[in-house]
Amino acid sequence: MSAEQVIQYRQQKDRYFRNHPDSPLNAAQRQAFTGLEYYDYDPSLELTVTIQRAEDSDPIQVFTNLNGIQNYRRCGTFTFSIGDEQARLTIYETAHGFFLPFVDAGANVETYGAGRYLDPPQIDEQTFRVDFNLAYNPLCVYSDQWECPITPPENRLKVAVRAGEKLPTGDWIKLR
Repeated sequence: MSAEQVIQYRQQKDRYFRNHPDSPLNAAQRQAFTGLEYYDYDPSLELTVTIQRAEDSDPIQVFTNLNGIQNYRRCGTFTFSIGDEQARLTIYETAHGFFLPFVDAGANVETYGAGRYLDPPQIDEQTFRVDFNLAYNPLCVYSDQWECPITPPENRLKVAVRAGEKLPTGDWIKLR
């Protein structure tokens, strides 16, 4: 996505959060909502990655914030660089498509402590589009009614990913 497309996407998401009846925000939050917080667009964090397919296709169990369990299958791993740092992440396959949860070094300071998510589109058997500019917070950030998977340990990075959504700020978030 271009910078302009990312900006339009973010504006559309803010309108949805503020106005849509299916918004993850409650009525008081929607009324006070001032918008989500985002990092500036970074074209270097829009990647086309080639995965190394997972050897083990057995489902893994991932815990949720509400003490539930969800099953995923490891699709494969990829490595990438942020500045001089190398990082590695696993893409999972779900009944609804591909899923990439991750926690970065900015967790609990700039980003949500339990991680952010991506839904990377598959280009071909081993290639995916991973655009960290589209990284989003799980819905449980906004309300305790939402059940969200907790990022598995293998997707916890030691480097900051300064793209996508930041921790929400503003009085509206306190109205959970």
